[in-house]
Amino acid sequence: MNSLLIGLFSLMSLLAADDGADLLFAGDAMQHQAQLDAARQPDGTYGYDGCFDALKPYISSTDFAVVNFEASLGGAPYSGYPAFSAPDEYADALIDAGFDFFLTANNHILDRRDRGLVRTVETLRTKEIPFTGIYRNQTERDSQVPVVVDVKGFKIGILNYTYGTNGIRVVTDAVVDYIDRRQIAVDVDRARRNGAELIAVCLHWGDEYHLQPNASQVSLAGYLTDSLGVEMVIGGHPHVIQPMEMRIGTGGAKSLVVYSLGNFISNMRTPDTRGGAVVKVHLSRTPQGKAVVDDASYRLVFTIPASDTGNFRLVPAEACDAPAWRDRCRLFTQNAEAVFSRYNKDVRRDTSDITIPGFE
Repeated sequence: MNSLLIGLFSLMSLLAADDGADLLFAGDAMQHQAQLDAARQPDGTYGYDGCFDALKPYISSTDFAVVNFEASLGGAPYSGYPAFSAPDEYADALIDAGFDFFLTANNHILDRRDRGLVRTVETLRTKEIPFTGIYRNQTERDSQVPVVVDVKGFKIGILNYTYGTNGIRVVTDAVVDYIDRRQIAVDVDRARRNGAELIAVCLHWGDEYHLQPNASQVSLAGYLTDSLGVEMVIGGHPHVIQPMEMRIGTGGAKSLVVYSLGNFISNMRTPDTRGGAVVKVHLSRTPQGKAVVDDASYRLVFTIPASDTGNFRLVPAEACDAPAWRDRCRLFTQNAEAVFSRYNKDVRRDTSDITIPGFE
């Protein structure tokens, strides 16, 4: 009987994996001074009620959601640009919105120097939210990289690197993962040996405010997909969207390249920085049981600045019908869709219905 039960459970696990899994990647989660001012409560705490309510059902509907946390949790006094230090409650709000994993290697992670990096590590650990990209020391990095997560039976390696940290370098034992092809190759190999069936390399790269990738991005993406066989390359930092493409490699295997998801939420005000994209990646298995990237789609999101009675709000772009912001949202959407329609390759717009509780 025990053997029969074990066999049944194994079959059920295989069938569950065959049902596939959905990953979601979101862009730059910023925390500018205006966002801090809107979130500050009379008692000095910070509250983010309403910020992510309109997107929470969509985020939570996926099996594993990843956000680029572009700030530090460096402690008070809190500040926005140019030296970001976000309240701990901001991380709580993103977790409550449905995110399962934080990317932390970005150009602002040392805004509060080594102490801010260490506090960010310790705070995220206390909150029990997985992350990668920064470490208190090399020993910690050696024991924690690569991160391999299990999502409905799919073993996924997640790696995270940044082009730089605004000229600030660590002066203690702290470690930031910088873009280095040799190190990435070592980490990808370790991820495979540690059981990763699919690998997502998440990069903070590119030129700010440019709607097209630069030559360095294109070259590195080719190296990751063609030479290292990475299945997902996900980019952030430009604060505007850049094209997405599904590449077909040797043997027909797919690799997704997203050059930039743009801003997830921010107080940036130029037409192309007011919003961004989230990308949903569907995983499946071949008849032989091999895990593959099967499909990818995107959804545009738009940030509505704070009103006198509330916080900044992130909404699906198609639901932005508030009279004060309709025209700005339409301009952002038109510009983004123009780029995607011309340059995207086999990455479509997600037209599925989305329930937005209490959104007006």
